[in-house]
Amino acid sequence: MAYITIVGAGADKTVIEWDDTADKMGQSGHSLGTHGSATFAINSPYFIAKNITFKNKAPLPPSGALGKQVVALRISADAAAFIGCKFIGAQDTLYDHIGRHYFKHCYIQGSVDFIFGNGLSLYKHCHLHAVTNSYGALTAQKRESILEETGFSFVKCKVTGSGALYLGRAWGVFSRVVFVYTYMDKIITPRGWYDWGDKNREMTVFYGQYKCSGPGAEFGGRVSWARELTRQEAKPFISVDFIDGHSWLPVL
Repeated sequence: MAYITIVGAGADKTVIEWDDTADKMGQSGHSLGTHGSATFAINSPYFIAKNITFKNKAPLPPSGALGKQVVALRISADAAAFIGCKFIGAQDTLYDHIGRHYFKHCYIQGSVDFIFGNGLSLYKHCHLHAVTNSYGALTAQKRESILEETGFSFVKCKVTGSGALYLGRAWGVFSRVVFVYTYMDKIITPRGWYDWGDKNREMTVFYGQYKCSGPGAEFGGRVSWARELTRQEAKPFISVDFIDGHSWLPVL
């Protein structure tokens, strides 16, 4: 079914929570995997959620633990919008799987790759908060081909939290992530980005920032394969045009 909208009484009042992990056994006798660990999963196009918290309440695992991905929400459908929502988890909190998505005034909390997937998504005025005592990563975008029109754009967001945080890891060979007018706390590692242990990806990823602020936004120590964008380079990522929003996004 398409065109489903759910509205909460406020993100602090309406909370949908569960505690599945990727290594938990499902009814089939096999582990759930990251895909199956989601507290809330959406496969319906033209979905809207407002003022709700989606939470995976499994305990924060030790750094490097295997099978502890804990997805709070998975969005696997096209044309979805989330307004004033919270997404709470640890590793792999928000599975921005496939499709065009819009997030506005949302709070997203996690530790490693806590916004990940191969969606084409715009995040505006969102608060991204890391909870780790070691190394973490904000994004793991999975664009696999130069022909894929996917990527994450963060506009007028803020990044806070604990630990040492990469802005992104190159899950996909052509991974694409951009930060524009975003405040970055001191937790951001000077290098900013990680190539997933594959030097070849340094030639194919598209990682950029434009007019970001805060102690973590200093571009001087960034990896050589990240970009300080010009106004013209940043322009395609700033508005809802990035996600073709004028063709499907209602006035929210």
